[in-house]
Amino acid sequence: QLQLVESGGGLVQPGGSLRLSCAGSGFSLNPYAIGWFRQAPGKEREAVSCITSSGSVTIYRDSLKGRFSVSRDGAKNTVALQMSSLAPEDTGVYYCAARMVLCSRRVNDFRSWGQGTQVTVSS
Repeated sequence: QLQLVESGGGLVQPGGSLRLSCAGSGFSLNPYAIGWFRQAPGKEREAVSCITSSGSVTIYRDSLKGRFSVSRDGAKNTVALQMSSLAPEDTGVYYCAARMVLCSRRVNDFRSWGQGTQVTVSS
C-alpha cells in the first residue's frame, strides 16, 4: 500500500476557509487519481471530490460546488483540497485516497488511504 499523509485540518468558524494537503510518502502521486472523502460522526464515509492523474477534477456534491476545489502540485508531490464558506455540516474527518489514473466516488475502489485530518466548523 502507498502511504498518504493528510494535513491542514483544524477548528474554523462558519464562513471560514481551510486548505487540506495530501502528500505521498516515498512515491510520486503523479500516476494516481486522488480522492477526498469525509466522515462525520455516526455517518458513512462519503466522497467529496477527486482529481485524475491528468488533472481533471470532479466535485461530487452540489452543495460543495463553488466552495471546494482540488489541485495538484507535482513539484511538491501534493494534492490540495481548498475549502471555503465552511459550514457546521462540513465537520468531519477528511481522508485522501489513491487509485491508478481514474477517479471513483466509491470507497471500496481505493486501496491506499491516509490517516485522516479532523475538520471542525464551529463558532
